[in-house]
Amino acid sequence: MSLYDDAVLVLKQYEDQPELRDLYLEHLAAHPDGMYKPCQAGHLTGSALVIDPAGGRVLLTLHKKLGIWLQMGGHCEPEDTTLAGAALREAVEESGIASGLTLLPGGPVRLDRHPIPAPCNWHLDVQYAALAPADAVAEISEESLDLRWFPYEEVAAAADTSVVRLVEATRARL
Repeated sequence: MSLYDDAVLVLKQYEDQPELRDLYLEHLAAHPDGMYKPCQAGHLTGSALVIDPAGGRVLLTLHKKLGIWLQMGGHCEPEDTTLAGAALREAVEESGIASGLTLLPGGPVRLDRHPIPAPCNWHLDVQYAALAPADAVAEISEESLDLRWFPYEEVAAAADTSVVRLVEATRARL
């Protein structure tokens, strides 16, 4: 199964946000290259909120290009075989937590479509949650200006509404 086929299957099984889910599926039907960055009409991305439920906190990255606190995530790569795998790869790369991250069962937690600068127009982000091991040590990557654990109640003061909604949806699933 290709990454494209996996993404279509994941989205068809995703039961929340039906209008946005259908928009993602329509995009993929119209753009067979819609999994990758070169698709200028927009492309899917995979992200994962790294969460420490025992500590009541989430790990956010201060994005190097955007200068805002976000969950870990990014573009699908040719070697990715699943959307979940792409999100987990990005979480490992950007968090520096080399072992022990596991995706929260049940597939994506949320979808978030947001505009990005030209030449592309949209990121169609498929958002997962990754559980961190109790002894997780984060390490800043080259894609980050900073990396920090935020208690749940401090996320709204640091991050935008899309991250707040992702934290809320993740906590509800826990």
